[in-house]
Amino acid sequence: MSGGATLLAPGAVRGPAGPDISFGGFVARAAAAGQLVVQPRMGFGDPRRMRDGLERTRAAVATTVGTLTIDSYTRVGDHAAARAAVAEGTPLNGYPIATHPTDLTRSVLDGVLDPTFPVQVRHGSSRPEGIVRALAAAGLDATEGGPVSYCLPYGRTPLAESVENWARCCELLASLVPAPRVPHLESFGGCMLGQLCPPGLLVALSLLEGMFFVRHGLRSVSLSYAQQTDPAQDEDALRALRRLAAEFLPADVDRHVVLYTYMGVFPRTAPGATRLLEASARLAVRAGAERLIVKTAAEAHRIPTVAENVRALETAAATAALTEAPHAAAAADGEDSEVYGEARAFVEAVLELGEDLGRALRTAFARGVLDVPFCLHPDNAGRSRSFLDAEGRLRWSTTGSMPVSPHRPRRRTPARPPMTADGLLVALGSVARRFDGPEPRT
Repeated sequence: MSGGATLLAPGAVRGPAGPDISFGGFVARAAAAGQLVVQPRMGFGDPRRMRDGLERTRAAVATTVGTLTIDSYTRVGDHAAARAAVAEGTPLNGYPIATHPTDLTRSVLDGVLDPTFPVQVRHGSSRPEGIVRALAAAGLDATEGGPVSYCLPYGRTPLAESVENWARCCELLASLVPAPRVPHLESFGGCMLGQLCPPGLLVALSLLEGMFFVRHGLRSVSLSYAQQTDPAQDEDALRALRRLAAEFLPADVDRHVVLYTYMGVFPRTAPGATRLLEASARLAVRAGAERLIVKTAAEAHRIPTVAENVRALETAAATAALTEAPHAAAAADGEDSEVYGEARAFVEAVLELGEDLGRALRTAFARGVLDVPFCLHPDNAGRSRSFLDAEGRLRWSTTGSMPVSPHRPRRRTPARPPMTADGLLVALGSVARRFDGPEPRT
């Protein structure tokens, strides 16, 4: 990807569809044209408002894809509550795709969804079968999640159950989407808990979920990473993710990298939030991510409006267009960074636990080989801890049974005090304070 790409004007022709009319094919063509694809996290229960959001996303001055974010009832499989809310006219916090009739969803998409504007369904469910069936029936081919990333942070569904659910749903998605469309699945593994998880583990989880998808029949995947606390460390992580994907995924699998604008405590001021969004767009270009999930200036206060989402899309696209990508030699994914070394150690340790990747993931968490810091899920060992070093990088302070070592500073420094509740809150708010203050590092 290169900086300085020409932005699309509202209503402009979005370019030819090309031979691959699916979600992954669209992103690949945009990347080849030097365009960063930007995407909102948008979902409304009212079909008319949902259609308006899609239409305005499509018309934005940016290279965009649409989003149907699903409501909380549907995410947890409480379809009766979703049906009751629709019947009573109760507002929902997302689109109830498994409750609205298929013809209604098709009408929401009619004239908006086409090969030049794909739409992805985003949900957060460890039991996604109903969602997968509904999206395929509506003519969609792309969604996201994963057996670990849509289990550990979101509830108490046993990991073994989530793995079985996701294996079945990968195979279901692969079978329900008709040719010539290619079903696409994005791992949410690079976004575990949103913050304070050292990048090596995020990269490994995203790749392992991508491998899981492929082993269960999918041939188009994306691998995620959420912007963290240090831009240089984030660049290392994104390049490590691209390199490991090339090393571990079959060459004929379509793939790309998606970056999330910071998922943790967001700046409370509009200028601070905008600076953080712009920093994520520059990071995406510098590290070669093909797609960016944006956040808005309203994130710290409430659910954003359609207009605020569009403004965020256009801000990110404009920033990306003004950012020069590094030369190929400078942007090489082949450097053995600290993040790459840690991520590869995690991946290899899991693969050593058996050929059945789903079973290996369960064993890895049971033994603490994978252990997400500050995650309270019963299937997470809970022995790992992280901290922010003096430069703002995420490091391991305690690693339990994981195949990596705690951080040891090169210079003698005073002993680090144990993490307390107050210390955790300070760390969680560090990015927000930095971007709400003067001239943050980006």
